[in-house]
Amino acid sequence: MRADNRAKGGAILFETGVEFAVWSQHAAEIQLCLFDETGNKEFARLPMAREDGHVHRLFVDGLKEGTRYGFRADGIYAPENGLWFDPSKLLVDPYAKQLDRPFRHDPRLGVFGEDTQNLMPKAMVTRDTKVTLEKPLFEPGGFIYEVAVKPFTILHPDIPETQRGTVAALAHPSVIAHLKRIGVDAVELMPITAWIDERHLPPLELANGWGYNPVAFMALDPRLVPGGMAELRDTVAKLRAEGIGVILDLVFNHTGESDRYGTTLSLRGLDNLSFFRHQPERPGELVNDTGTGNTVACDHPYIRQLVIDSLRHFVLGAGVDGFRFDLAPVLGRTANGFEAQGGSLSAILDDDVLSDRIMIAEPWDIGPGGYQLGNFPAPFLEWNDRTRDDIRCYWRCDDWKTGPLATALAGSSDIFSRNGGTATRSVNFLAAHDGFTLKDLVSYSHKHNEANGEENRDGHSENHSWNNGIEGETRYPDIIKKRRDDLKALISTLFASRGSIMLTAGDEGGRTQRGNNNAYCQDNEITWVDWKALDEELIAHTAFVVALRKRFSVFSESGFFDGDGDVEWISPSGNPMTIGEWETANFSTLGMLLTTRDGDSRREVRLAVLFNRSDRAHDFLLPAPDTAVWRLLSASGNSRKLGGTVTVPPRSVIFCVGN
Repeated sequence: MRADNRAKGGAILFETGVEFAVWSQHAAEIQLCLFDETGNKEFARLPMAREDGHVHRLFVDGLKEGTRYGFRADGIYAPENGLWFDPSKLLVDPYAKQLDRPFRHDPRLGVFGEDTQNLMPKAMVTRDTKVTLEKPLFEPGGFIYEVAVKPFTILHPDIPETQRGTVAALAHPSVIAHLKRIGVDAVELMPITAWIDERHLPPLELANGWGYNPVAFMALDPRLVPGGMAELRDTVAKLRAEGIGVILDLVFNHTGESDRYGTTLSLRGLDNLSFFRHQPERPGELVNDTGTGNTVACDHPYIRQLVIDSLRHFVLGAGVDGFRFDLAPVLGRTANGFEAQGGSLSAILDDDVLSDRIMIAEPWDIGPGGYQLGNFPAPFLEWNDRTRDDIRCYWRCDDWKTGPLATALAGSSDIFSRNGGTATRSVNFLAAHDGFTLKDLVSYSHKHNEANGEENRDGHSENHSWNNGIEGETRYPDIIKKRRDDLKALISTLFASRGSIMLTAGDEGGRTQRGNNNAYCQDNEITWVDWKALDEELIAHTAFVVALRKRFSVFSESGFFDGDGDVEWISPSGNPMTIGEWETANFSTLGMLLTTRDGDSRREVRLAVLFNRSDRAHDFLLPAPDTAVWRLLSASGNSRKLGGTVTVPPRSVIFCVGN
């Protein structure tokens, strides 16, 4: 029976026992360590048999589901040659699907000869449960809501305290009601797989609250998902029942074992030379294309299969809609650089389970040729930082930004038409977990990361932000109003753009991180969403523009405009923008006239989206629609008839429909 499933990694449960397998080319020997039900007492240490293909395998009779285990790998310890074998280190199975406890950083995890048995989580033997696969709910053009599970739910007043901060809390009726109110199509969960703190954080009494420092690619972190895959599966099912998909943000580009002075937890101890990139002819020097100390060799056949198996695990075991890949160029890196049609990216798209899932790339890393926006193979969607910066700079009133704004609104055809592309694959966003919150974008001209313990040296210095007159929090009503107006304008612009849309949880209500634009290490009130402090007017405005996006088909369509009646760019005169107006450095207005299907009337209509970034009102002359009259659309639900002219208030975006 065991011959039916000869896996290269993991623990496979059979009726009579468990088969363990792990891959290592350079280890002299690998031992299986078995622990009692507490995970604290080792009761067996068994040598594994090496097979052809560098797989080490062992079947142990009588073991059951829930058995706790780890590996020890022996061999040459010569870090200068890329070899880190140290049998004193207990290692987590790269294929572990459940851990009995979270990772906790301890300096001894990186000291040669220091036994780490009592410092390490133990993998647990699990029984796979498969869901009935359904088509992903999320479709390109929809609204993605980026969620950090703990910060989003830990202060929610309606969620039971025992459930706050967990994946299960996302299925609470109050959370679902909020998601549906603002029209979320899919939640994108920031990393929920097991991670470890960076070594500099514990001395600062800080902790990684984002999870972008993984150790195990499949095992869920017990702090966020104490119920394991069953909890994730149940939450996905409950969200799907409400029409909301789930996308997982996964990190395959590096591990928390870090650089030369880091820890030995899993891949490093099993076969560092095979699993990570090293400088050519300097095997002891790790490549740092990620900025975290190491870079996973995603083109290695074992790692490639581990990535594929991890993705399949979450689709088959929980039914997720798709994935967002952190620093995704690493998935396409080979010894020759980034290859869009390389083996790992192609393997993901070609897999029979994964082929219909949503795939989203963060299309940059810090290595050579690391900026790859627009170069990922279709149907990958890509985070578009160009759109982010152009919209920010437009509303900051930078010069020469009218043309870039129009390009962003139209889906960035200049980027995504490469290689014969005919449709946008852009994920448009204005703020994400990394950087200022949307409110901080209009409240701070400079980053304020002092709480991170690095003397404000960390984080991006150029945020294309502005403070509306005072740096940080204020009680001045006029400045509060200006900031709210700017936030409304930014949100309106974002949801009026062609492509998929992403908003970070809490930004619809004006959450703040007090100017911290690198808050990964602030697992506290700095990042936790204060539900009682959210701005109801902003939430209502967000719900309004999302509803408009769903009502008018033009926004969620992905094909590029052809200019044959589908879009027209107008100035306040109502006439097409002239070359002179496009080339006016500080031109402060823009009109976008669209031909679209109206989901309410089920007829083809004209829709005008009018932008005014100046500090004074501007009148727009609207062309006569083919039918009768223009109406101004508002969050109140009332549409007001207009004459031939409409006044666009200062610092605002308005929507008018001709019907």
